[in-house]
Amino acid sequence: MANPNESPAVQSMRKEQAEQRKQARKGELDRGIEGTFPASDPVSATHTSIPAGRSDVEAAERVKREPDPTRLDEAFPFVDQALRSTGETGGSSAGVDADRGEMRTFQKDASRVAETASELASGTARLAKAEASSFVHEIENRIRRQPLTAVAIVAGIAFVFGATR
Repeated sequence: MANPNESPAVQSMRKEQAEQRKQARKGELDRGIEGTFPASDPVSATHTSIPAGRSDVEAAERVKREPDPTRLDEAFPFVDQALRSTGETGGSSAGVDADRGEMRTFQKDASRVAETASELASGTARLAKAEASSFVHEIENRIRRQPLTAVAIVAGIAFVFGATR
């Protein structure tokens, strides 16, 4: 008795299904490329469940604004190169180190000021949102207490708006 999984019909069906899966994957990639054209980066037909980036927007912005403390010496490479070419780095390295120390201090102070300003702006925005929410709730309560007055006001505004159009 012959194995039913080895029959020519089953093999043909498996081959056709494999070809269809291949075409489906190619179709997803083609649709992705067409959807992003004209883009410079190629797309991928795969998806990941791993989140990328920071979930805290304020922390991400703060990290972008702050200078990288490991790269402070690289901030002014042309100045260091010019000092080396004139030969002034040997005798006055203490002065250069002092200037770098002052520069680091200024950068840290500027970073603190920027962070404080950001926190102040964030707090002001939250306060404005709370005030707006309170105003909306107050209007809703007035409408619930005096629905006929609210309808009359809206009708008057609609009449004036309609008459001026």
